[in-house]
Amino acid sequence: MAIAIRKPAELEKLKRAGEIVGNTLAYLQEEIRPGMSLKEIDAMGEAYLRKQGAEPSFKGLYGFTGSVCTSLNEVCIHGVPDETVVREGDILGLDIGSKLDGYFGDAAITMCIGECSEEDKRLIACAKDALYHAIDAIKPGMRFKELSYLLESFIRERGYVPLRDYCGHGIGTKPHDEPNIPNYLEGKANQGPKIKNGMVFCIEPMVCQQIGTPKLLKDGWSVISEDGLRTAHYEHQVAVIGNKAVILTNPSRDV
Repeated sequence: MAIAIRKPAELEKLKRAGEIVGNTLAYLQEEIRPGMSLKEIDAMGEAYLRKQGAEPSFKGLYGFTGSVCTSLNEVCIHGVPDETVVREGDILGLDIGSKLDGYFGDAAITMCIGECSEEDKRLIACAKDALYHAIDAIKPGMRFKELSYLLESFIRERGYVPLRDYCGHGIGTKPHDEPNIPNYLEGKANQGPKIKNGMVFCIEPMVCQQIGTPKLLKDGWSVISEDGLRTAHYEHQVAVIGNKAVILTNPSRDV
């Protein structure tokens, strides 16, 4: 397994690609209202991303038809934008990728449409808090499997379970690269590659309520839990710089 170590100039390009994603997610959070269709939301996200000079990296990737993964309610990841209308009390996952000067950005959030239930807020908080808990723990010399163990432990302590078979990943001049970073431990935590300064990767907790076994819907993309209950997903792209993880997908909003 060859995990790239990025030079400062590369890290700067990845930071800009990441900020564009962060800006777009922040924009959509402010603008999405009940009554909008998933296709309308996708078009808004693509237009805002392009306004910042980047290309939507998900569009056409592996055959995906949208620019934004719009994962509604029980859909955890890879929701396809269609004519479905979002309504008050729904929860919506937004996952966006950018390409700028040959480098990629990638991040995701789950948001309430209008006001959602306290139960849904707790579910969303688990995904978000697990993400930041993992980011805070990252340091050189730590193994990626230890990171997976931290994510799984946090999610289970909150009373939820991680989605199986899908994972975080490396990123750079490819949208998905080595290593794979599951949200659960496979094997032993003291095995496998170690985190080093200069590495760039995406961490993305995917949280289910009762069963982590995934089920692929008929559209060939949307992934739900076998329990059929609502799910949540959060993601940041981070670089290890100066012995700690630096978030590259925070918004700059310089647009």
